[in-house]
Amino acid sequence: MKLPGFAEIKEVGPRDGLQNEPVKINTEDKIEWIHMLGKTGLSYIEVTSFVHPKWIPQLSDALEVLRELKKEKDITYAALVPNMRGLERALGAGIDEVSVFMSASETHNKRNINKTIAETFPVLNEVVKEAVLEKKRVRGYVSTVIACPYEGKISPDQVLMVTERLLDMGVSEISLGDTIGVGVPTQVEALLEQLLKRYPAELFAMHFHDTRGTALANIVKSLEMGITKFDSSLGGLGGCPYAKGASGNVATEDLLYLLTEMGIETGINMEPLLEAAFYIENKLGRKLHTRQLDIARNEKEAVKNGKSCSI
Repeated sequence: MKLPGFAEIKEVGPRDGLQNEPVKINTEDKIEWIHMLGKTGLSYIEVTSFVHPKWIPQLSDALEVLRELKKEKDITYAALVPNMRGLERALGAGIDEVSVFMSASETHNKRNINKTIAETFPVLNEVVKEAVLEKKRVRGYVSTVIACPYEGKISPDQVLMVTERLLDMGVSEISLGDTIGVGVPTQVEALLEQLLKRYPAELFAMHFHDTRGTALANIVKSLEMGITKFDSSLGGLGGCPYAKGASGNVATEDLLYLLTEMGIETGINMEPLLEAAFYIENKLGRKLHTRQLDIARNEKEAVKNGKSCSI
C-alpha cells in the first residue's frame, strides 16, 4: 500500500458539527471551544456559517464569533457563505477562507438551497469571483457525491460536471461529501478514478459521514488513491438538516488515531483534542460516543476506581 507521509485534517465541527444540534451553544462557549481546537495542532478550522439565521439558528452568532476570536497565526479560519450578502458579512468579519456549497443531486440541491443546480451556478460564480478579488481562497463543497436521500445513487459523471463548473469559476479546492454516509470503498474508488483522470489529487478533500460505519474504510481507499486532505468533526458531531437519516461526520479523534497508527503525520496532538471533545460534550449536555472518546472515558473511570486497563 502506497501511503503519503503527511495528511491534513480539516476540522469542521464548529460549523458542520453544530449546525444540526438542538441545544444552542453560547457564543462564549463556541469561542472557547475554537480556542481549544487551535491548541491541538490543527491547521484549518471551519468556524461558522453566514447562511441566514432562519435556516441555521445555531450559527446566528457568526459575526460575534469571528470578531471575538483570537486567531492563531498558523491556522486558516473558514466560514460557509451562500451568497453575496453572506460574503459581505464574512469579509467584514475578517474570514481567512470562503466556502461555497452545492449538491451533485438535483433534488437535494433544491431542498438545501431552494434552487436547481443550473440556477445555483450564477450565484456561486458571483461569490467566488468577488472573494478571489478580495484575495481570499475559495473552497467548494459538493454534497451527495455517492448517493442522495431522494434520488439514490449519483453518477460520477454528474459529480464531475459540478466539479468542472466550480473549478472554472476559480474555486481552489473541492470537498467531496458523502452526505448520507452510505458510500463504500469501491464507490469511492469509482468516483475518484473519474475525477483524477481530469484533475490532480491535490485539488480534492474528502468529507465522509459515518452513518453506516464505513467512513474510515473510505478514507483508507482515498489515501491509496493519493488524497491527503480530509474533513472531520470532533466528537463525530454533524448531520445534514436536508438529508434525513444522515449521521455525524467521521470523528476527528478517530481519524487522527487511524492516520497516526498508519505512520502518516498530521501535526495534531491527541490529548488536547480529546480535552476539546469532552468540553463540547459537556456544553451539549450529552455524551458523544466515538471510539477514542469511549476508550478515554473508560480509562478515566478505571483510574478513578483504582483499576488498570489492559489490551
